Amino acid sequence: MLKKILITFVLVLNTTVFSQQKFPGLQSEIGEGNYKKAGLIIDSLITFSQITELDKYELSFQKELMDRIEKDFTRNRDYIFNQLKKYYPQLTDQMLVEWESSKALEMKLINGEKRYFKNAIPNLFRIDKEAKKVKESIYSIGENKLADFLSVHIPALIYESNLTKRQLLKPVKFRINYELKVKPDVVPAGEVIRCWLPYPRSDNPRQLNINLKEVNPKNHIISGNEFSHSSIYLEQTTVAGQPTIFSYELEYLSYGSFLKLDDTKEYTVSKNSEVYSSFTTEQLPHIHFSDKLKEISQSIIGTEKNNYKKIKLIIEWLTEKIPWASAREYSTLSAISDYCLDNMHGDCGIKSLLFITLCRYNGIPAKWQSGWMLHPGAVNLHDWAEVYFDEFGWITVDPDFGIQQNNDDLVKYFYASGIDPYRYIVNDDYGKPLYPGKIYPRSETLDFQRGEVEWRGGNLYFDRWNYDMKVTYLSEDENEK
Repeated sequence: MLKKILITFVLVLNTTVFSQQKFPGLQSEIGEGNYKKAGLIIDSLITFSQITELDKYELSFQKELMDRIEKDFTRNRDYIFNQLKKYYPQLTDQMLVEWESSKALEMKLINGEKRYFKNAIPNLFRIDKEAKKVKESIYSIGENKLADFLSVHIPALIYESNLTKRQLLKPVKFRINYELKVKPDVVPAGEVIRCWLPYPRSDNPRQLNINLKEVNPKNHIISGNEFSHSSIYLEQTTVAGQPTIFSYELEYLSYGSFLKLDDTKEYTVSKNSEVYSSFTTEQLPHIHFSDKLKEISQSIIGTEKNNYKKIKLIIEWLTEKIPWASAREYSTLSAISDYCLDNMHGDCGIKSLLFITLCRYNGIPAKWQSGWMLHPGAVNLHDWAEVYFDEFGWITVDPDFGIQQNNDDLVKYFYASGIDPYRYIVNDDYGKPLYPGKIYPRSETLDFQRGEVEWRGGNLYFDRWNYDMKVTYLSEDENEK
């Protein structure tokens, strides 16, 4: 089983490199957006060429990636133009071209036609500062409930930290009801569907007392802590005309964490340690010390030698320069830290990977962590990071939550050495194998938050099923231990 897991993992990671090395003409067509022609080439290679089963597997996934990109780029020029005219009555094609050139309006040429990212318009008003002003002049800015919540909650965490001198703070008890529902008849009746659902890690001190109360179907496998992606595995036979439903209910206790770091002190990392050698290196393709990253790093860090100050400088730069924007599916991005620098925007995972890359390049061990954010009214998928100092071990950092608007530096830089308790920790790395091993490439080849589904006929992509998380707050700040 482990051998199968590792083979699938390697295949998914190396697909792009494989295509470039073995079939450079194919990769050229894909790069130019000629997906129909590339698909025909792949079909011909699989059917008529003397290639290995491994080659066929990777070529099939390359074809699937093109389909995934087309699912993300669903808007045509007329749709974009007509929607933007509501904000810009004098809109011109030249304005579209300028937004495309600045990467504020995400577009790809696919089969000779301009195709825009499905969330290109809302992203434009997040990325382009002048466009944002135009929208705000037409529509009033709604209240930011999450920001309002954190403006009260973060000072309370810091107050408790000062009072108790503890790192783990203000526990919250949650009940989680998670459901994944495969649509009727996408898999023939009588076939077995294999399903992996996200499950809370039991090896993190911030997450305790995990109590699985119900699971459907009853038979299940919970992955061990040796796996970076924590999952509960289920199987179920399909019934004609009915959805296939996988679900669980559990309760757990989650703690916030805060370390009052001092940027006048030098926190160290032993260069002879395994942590340093493992977590200050590139992790290709997504953690990449490109020439552009090195230039950006120099502009951010300059001559600064203090490790904690470096972290603060990186988070300040990300907060100022990289606005949050809805992201394409990660499986369709070949190198995420490079993508972020090329486009100068990203969602929480994209920003976290760039943060990790900048930290590693500057000699600070950093790694991925992700799952869900569970703040009242803001439950969603979320990614963040951890950094390492010899004096403390791993410290949680949330680059996307970034710098808080507050005059108190402890509040302002809270997410540079702290995390709130409204988290559901599932992953301690990215792009690693699931357990039991998945036969076909994952829908999300990097992260694992929504779930994964397959049957003997192949992977079931996100458009074949729905997921839902319901969160009940059983207790808050009751000093539960």
